[in-house]
Amino acid sequence: MSEMFNELLQMARNQDQPQRMLLLFAKADEVKTKRKGKECKGTIVPVMCVDKLPEELTTFEDIVNEADSVSKEWDFMLIASLSGENQITPSSEDAEPFLNQMTNDVASGNDLTRYVIFDRQQNPIEMQTR
Repeated sequence: MSEMFNELLQMARNQDQPQRMLLLFAKADEVKTKRKGKECKGTIVPVMCVDKLPEELTTFEDIVNEADSVSKEWDFMLIASLSGENQITPSSEDAEPFLNQMTNDVASGNDLTRYVIFDRQQNPIEMQTR
């Protein structure tokens, strides 16, 4: 199992300014192609999003279970971090426009390289836009 998620949380906790984690859960609509290999083509659709303090996040499995209690219709978790200022932690209200931006980025097929993306098994995912 990848330790990348734990490392990501630890980095957020160790920042000079307090952080708020932004999580967006998305569903894949895969397009069938005749090509073989690991590359898949299709679109992803935002399903739900949430903001959490790093201290509220424990394990990847716990986040998956919490997300599944709301909806199991997701394949990917996109993660970003919002930094506070002057040692003030960003609020959920502060996070809202950034969660909206994440949702718009996914829905519009924008570049997602600024986000850390995992599948349900905690495998890191790299997505490319066309």
